Amino acid sequence: MYTKSKELFERACLSIPGGVNSPVRAFRSVGGTPLFIKRAQGPYLYDVDGNRYIDYIASWGPMILGHAWEPVVSAIREYAAWSTSYGAPTELEVEMAELIRSMAPNIDMVRMVSSGTEACMSAIRLARGYTGRNKIIKFEGHYHGHADAFLVKAGSGVATFNIQTVPGVTPGVSQDTLTAAYNDLEGVQRVAAAYPGEIAAIIVEPVAGNMGCILPQPGFLEGLRALCDKEGIVLIFDEVMTGFRLAPGGAQELLGIRADLLTYGKVIGGGMPVGAFGGRRDIMEKIAPLGNVYQAGTLSGNPIAMIAGYTLLKELKNNPAIYRQLEEKTLYLRDGLDKVLAAWGQPYTINQLGSMISVHFSEHPVTDFASASGASNEKFKIFFHSMLRRGVYLPPSAFESWFLNNALSYADLDETIRIAGESLKEI
Repeated sequence: MYTKSKELFERACLSIPGGVNSPVRAFRSVGGTPLFIKRAQGPYLYDVDGNRYIDYIASWGPMILGHAWEPVVSAIREYAAWSTSYGAPTELEVEMAELIRSMAPNIDMVRMVSSGTEACMSAIRLARGYTGRNKIIKFEGHYHGHADAFLVKAGSGVATFNIQTVPGVTPGVSQDTLTAAYNDLEGVQRVAAAYPGEIAAIIVEPVAGNMGCILPQPGFLEGLRALCDKEGIVLIFDEVMTGFRLAPGGAQELLGIRADLLTYGKVIGGGMPVGAFGGRRDIMEKIAPLGNVYQAGTLSGNPIAMIAGYTLLKELKNNPAIYRQLEEKTLYLRDGLDKVLAAWGQPYTINQLGSMISVHFSEHPVTDFASASGASNEKFKIFFHSMLRRGVYLPPSAFESWFLNNALSYADLDETIRIAGESLKEI
């Protein structure tokens, strides 16, 4: 069934560390051989062995309208004929910045970069330069890319591989990264009180997606906003996953909480390598060349990434019904999974918001990294491979959110629910 994927993986291991270019793809958490994908169309992935899968990764979020959406493909083809990079400003960069500002609340200025990691790294540097402080607070299980400051008690692949101490990250960097439990406002307040006048920023995934989909408890984000206002701390929302996915204005719009800085990735490039950070004008004006906080990138604002993202975001802005359709499909999937899991008769919990969802084989509600870690990874492994054999591609880690795309039909959802029921019988 996976003959060519196995052969490619063996070849890859000779030239690429672990055989993959991003750790979670290696299937180490779930076991087995990673699948090598040949192409994708709409809601489906096709591997090199010719197998078709209903896709619930959506390239980790950005394929909101499905794979190879024709307007994006056509736009890329047109712009690629003019050159793939200039290293100079383009009108499209201006239009993209204006479009982001028109959709996302509280963004006065925006700077394009080449990845979500770069966006988060730059936002932290900017917050430090703006405040003149060094320390940051992040949350256990939240993943903001692989920059040194973020690899302390991180989620996503770091959680998947249970890497608690990352070699190469110096003690000095680690000492400036303070951690707290997500949804524990009192814990954050205690950390802030222990370092008065030293904390530059609090960075948070407003809806966590890197330890499964975990929602903020009522009052938590509001409490962070109040704490930052009181202490002069910059509040950063990492919306690499939630931005333009949960609503046209992302989690800020959906949840009604304003942040001082926002970081984006993936979605704003329609799947191309791209990211951005933006926010209040008085903070953003500290970035070079206006200010002395330096940030640069040859491929920032790359024209191919810009036209792909602009085409996708323009459609999302002009057709906001897409978000209602996505949520209705996700609720349909959630309700269907709930029925088959209830019939299965073992403990579970389902977390869902908008078009993000995750299933945890847990006896308790999953509200933070500790409770996510307490779920049964062994059951998830069996479930993952049972679903995969039957043609459903889930994230290959219990610590990742599932993402729906609007190309999914209700027939696809019904098939997924049916397959889930069959797969649970193997656990």
